[in-house]
Amino acid sequence: MVGRVSTAAAPAALSLIPSQEETLLREAVSGICRQFGREYMQQKRDSGGPPSELWEALASRGYMGVNIPEEYDGGGLGMAALSAVGEEIAAAGCALLLIVVSPAIVGSILVRHGTPEQKERWLRGIGAGTTKVAFAITEADAGTNSHNLATSLRRDDGRFLLNGQKTFISGVEDADAVCVVARTRTSDGGLGLPSLAIVDVDAPGFTRQQIPMAVRGADKQWTLFFDDVELEEERLVGGENGGLGVVFDGLNPERIMGASISTGIGRLALERGAAYARERRVWGQPIGAHQGVAHPLAEAKIELELARLMTQKAAALYDAGAPGAGEAANMAKYAAAEAGIHCVDRAIQAHGGNGFALEYGLSDLWWGVRVARTAPVSREMVLNYVAEHSLGLPKSY
Repeated sequence: MVGRVSTAAAPAALSLIPSQEETLLREAVSGICRQFGREYMQQKRDSGGPPSELWEALASRGYMGVNIPEEYDGGGLGMAALSAVGEEIAAAGCALLLIVVSPAIVGSILVRHGTPEQKERWLRGIGAGTTKVAFAITEADAGTNSHNLATSLRRDDGRFLLNGQKTFISGVEDADAVCVVARTRTSDGGLGLPSLAIVDVDAPGFTRQQIPMAVRGADKQWTLFFDDVELEEERLVGGENGGLGVVFDGLNPERIMGASISTGIGRLALERGAAYARERRVWGQPIGAHQGVAHPLAEAKIELELARLMTQKAAALYDAGAPGAGEAANMAKYAAAEAGIHCVDRAIQAHGGNGFALEYGLSDLWWGVRVARTAPVSREMVLNYVAEHSLGLPKSY
């Protein structure tokens, strides 16, 4: 049933022929984004402002919460639909990182673990696209080891006090709140299980510092500081000591959406590379007639389509609550990152020196897709997961 989260695995269906509904969804999202395009994103990047107008244009038509159940003002179409939306936004040159964290990560966690009051307060706005919630788990001294998180929640006279730091957190400048992963401070001063707390961006004691990045995009990265930020218990999603299980219910959607953005960027790069190879003439014929130019682009196209298929599989398994969703999500993220990188690299090479000229728009794509090999989970950690969980090899870390 659309919009319903099942506790038991349902049959997962993956149609190789896009339905009319999917086709219309993709066309509508692409049409909106192309009204904004590269020039709009450059303007936002240069001015330092968030791409709020683009988000609002998509949200007003119901696309930014298309995965959220209908009863909470979403589209009820699951991760498969949100993945399609994310890919089309990126393919139009307008990639938005907040679609990864707000409807995908935080929205998915609230659907599965939020109380009725929390769903009413935050999930409804996420479904409508009017509320944006960032997600903060990464810490400088923990890296990919979530068991080493040091940000703490301490009970104090009927409330909680949040202390610590997070780094490389996306989209906070355009968010209403941040869902923070912290560990409960025990009576003996130690740190217990993780909990998730929703913190308003203007909460007293919450400050942030922008991280200068090589990525040329409108979204920013931040280091966050929490100094005795007061929280009521109602802001803990999954309850106190909810554990990593609550957190992980948002990470498979994160990987799926990361893959979707990578394949969208890959599509855009190949579109530009192939068009240039068809139009650019040297020695009396298009450079695309030469196998040295054509074959690298063709190889990248094959990699891209394989990655798109794995991404669609991961979304279908997740939506069905079927076994293998985590494995597929990790594989999709890995495959899409590699394919996206190769697509951009081959497109740059096909352009020759023009590939490095800003007017051709390829150098803008490079860091945006290159970061996907490292974040939100590195390729090495994906390979560790596959080696251990898919192949049954001994844990190596």
